Amino acid sequence: METISALRVFLIESPIKMARQQGVGDVKGTVKRVLVELTSSSGIVGWGEAAPWEVFTGTAEAAFAAIDVYLRPLVIGAPVDRIRALGLKMKKALVGHGEAKLAIETAMFDILGKSCGLSIADLLGGRVRDTIPLSFSIADPSFEADMERMKEMVPNGHRLFKVKTGVKSHRDDLRHLEAIRNAFGDAVDLRLDYNQALEPFGAIAILRDVDRFRPTFIEQPVPRECLAAMASFAADLDTPILADESCFDARDLMEIVRLQAADAISVKLMKVGGLFNAQALMALADLAHVPGYGGTLWEGGVALAAGTQFIAATPGVSLGCEFYMPHHVLTEDVLEAKIENRNGEVVVPDGPGLGVIVSQASLRENARILCER
Repeated sequence: METISALRVFLIESPIKMARQQGVGDVKGTVKRVLVELTSSSGIVGWGEAAPWEVFTGTAEAAFAAIDVYLRPLVIGAPVDRIRALGLKMKKALVGHGEAKLAIETAMFDILGKSCGLSIADLLGGRVRDTIPLSFSIADPSFEADMERMKEMVPNGHRLFKVKTGVKSHRDDLRHLEAIRNAFGDAVDLRLDYNQALEPFGAIAILRDVDRFRPTFIEQPVPRECLAAMASFAADLDTPILADESCFDARDLMEIVRLQAADAISVKLMKVGGLFNAQALMALADLAHVPGYGGTLWEGGVALAAGTQFIAATPGVSLGCEFYMPHHVLTEDVLEAKIENRNGEVVVPDGPGLGVIVSQASLRENARILCER
């Protein structure tokens, strides 16, 4: 029986090209994440990534420690074809730290796929799509800089743009939305994301103001626990409400469905903590006819490869994805070749496992390694 014989974990830091400003917190300069390299007893190497955000799910340093100290003893010697069994052991051994568990699970899937010549999407049931519409977030502190980017992106086929609202004044938000509609009309699929920036009291007036710009959805306008307010928005507005911070797992989704608090959900592998968990979440969402959107934190190419494989195999995630970090924000990524973007869509890698290549050279030349074990 083939087993895992070695585990290496890297805490890395990557510079970013532009600041990101959104309701729950800002990012500038660099982002940190954790990479896991597993090696099987036959020498097959698999990669996984944990990309927490300290204001959203946790810290990269904590994910590094979780993998290095608590999960390592469970992983070494684990059979490569018993991924779900390892997941149950990790769940019992360590509370939380979903990103760390996801990184291990992804690397296991990468090895298993490579060993049998199948992609992770194949292992999850097979593809229902080969490309995923790509959403770019309008989140630069300089709106003028984002407008210049849109002027370059729209002619190249990009249609999905998500404006981070609630960070600047409401007056500025209205001015920016009007500028986008005036410049691009219905050529762009416009979405709004407040990242919990509004308080329930008075929020409906603000949301009615932005409703007139015909966004595809309004994402997480109020704090995650304010489900009654979310339900009132979903009932009162023409624009669908999408839950992000309010929906981490299946238990959250059950409450959202019960209260009719959202029309759609953002599914983030870092948030739900695993490929199996994400598919279980979408099985429940499908039953309730709640579509999914492929959200992101600050992942690099390894995690986003996992995300594309998941969405490729999951019919209900039908609202596109925001996997723009490696192409548009990271100065460098650890992959030997970036995942292809074509005509405003992410092309799902079709090789075995994740379908991407990480080498020691690409890792060490394209990331600042803060710690490795």
